[in-house]
Amino acid sequence: MRRLAACVLAALLFALLGAPASQATEPLRYVALGDSYSAASGVLPPDPTAAPQCLRSTGNYPHLIAAATGAQLTDVTCGGADTGDYFEPQYDGVAPQLEAVGPDAELITMTIGGNDSGVFINSLLQCGQAGVSTLGQGSPCKDRYGSSFEDTVRGTTYPSLVKALQAVRAAAPDAEVAILGYPWILPRTGGCFDRMPVAEGDVPYLRGIQTTLNDAVKRAAAATGVTYVNMNKVSEGHDACQPIGVRWIEPVLQGTNPVVVHPNALGEQQMAAQAMKVLGLN
Repeated sequence: MRRLAACVLAALLFALLGAPASQATEPLRYVALGDSYSAASGVLPPDPTAAPQCLRSTGNYPHLIAAATGAQLTDVTCGGADTGDYFEPQYDGVAPQLEAVGPDAELITMTIGGNDSGVFINSLLQCGQAGVSTLGQGSPCKDRYGSSFEDTVRGTTYPSLVKALQAVRAAAPDAEVAILGYPWILPRTGGCFDRMPVAEGDVPYLRGIQTTLNDAVKRAAAATGVTYVNMNKVSEGHDACQPIGVRWIEPVLQGTNPVVVHPNALGEQQMAAQAMKVLGLN
């Protein structure tokens, strides 16, 4: 009877207290994909495990999420990446990002799409040059390029996003997959020509291009069963025209990061916070 009572007591304790420490839950297997907004290019400190060309930081939002959740992180984010770099090497010695994704992955995050067809960088460069030519007056970029950037996003970037997300889903069918939108670079109107040399009339034009890009990301996520982390509302008022300590994106001039028009450390922290909130990781 004493032996029986001891066995019953042990079973009750096991049920109440759970498995021994040796059988504790393993850390979340987390793979981070994406471009410079995922890599936190320009944010210190740099990631010593990354290829130098990738400009990856250990202060990026994947590292922050992993630190907050205790996840086991595989980070292959790389500055300049587009959706094609999921399938082909971006640089010599930098494997296609999808090679990091296996069926055991439990969480996958990314920002991607902004570099496709050079829309992000080309619109900023072209509008910046046009703005300087008119000393910040008028809307010279809109007048010259019209809907061409948005047409490219809708016609080329969107299907490329769908293809990339479908491939991620196929590689890790049981994982929670999330794609983040891009935080606002410019305010709705006005701008700040001394820091972001864009003509006043082109500020809403560039904002519209980013709106179209984020919408393409959102629609691609919906089409592939991927979680969309919307940054539109939370990043309002934190654009590159705001002062240090408020802005999440660094301006072209008078900024603090060597990689301009990219999230600073605060921006990466807020991207991590929003992703964790949407994914229920808080």
